[in-house]
Amino acid sequence: MSAPFEERSGVVPCGTPWGRWYQTLEEVFIEVRVPPGTRAKDVRCSLGSRDIALAVCGQELLQGKLFDSTVTDEGTWTLEDRQLIRIVLMKTNRDAGNCWTSLLENEYAADPWVQDQMQRKLTLERFQRENPGFDFSGAEISGNYSKGGPDFSSLEK
Repeated sequence: MSAPFEERSGVVPCGTPWGRWYQTLEEVFIEVRVPPGTRAKDVRCSLGSRDIALAVCGQELLQGKLFDSTVTDEGTWTLEDRQLIRIVLMKTNRDAGNCWTSLLENEYAADPWVQDQMQRKLTLERFQRENPGFDFSGAEISGNYSKGGPDFSSLEK
């Protein structure tokens, strides 16, 4: 189990006109397709604790207030193969009940099925952290998993 949970279990992406976004318990990932040959100096990216702005060659691609707060100093962006911008935001609230339903407050919402799959995945990721000797990456979950699933912390060990 040396690979991170999301690498073993896959991601649940939410498609957008400019690319996609997905999340783990700790992070939100944003992938933006840009014209081939884009250079880093063509990119303007501003990452705040509650806002984001991304422009390429002077054209605004993404701007607004994030769904929830992030750790400003830990947000990063990279330009990959001169055609994809990957932004990684660190959530301030890192529990399974904090499943972002959209990237921005009123934009890029996950459809109900994708939202359901995201919540299931975060619940399994929580189970993995609470039980490091087990591998939940291929597990199926049913029942009450919304808001992080059942809380077993009060049970005796």
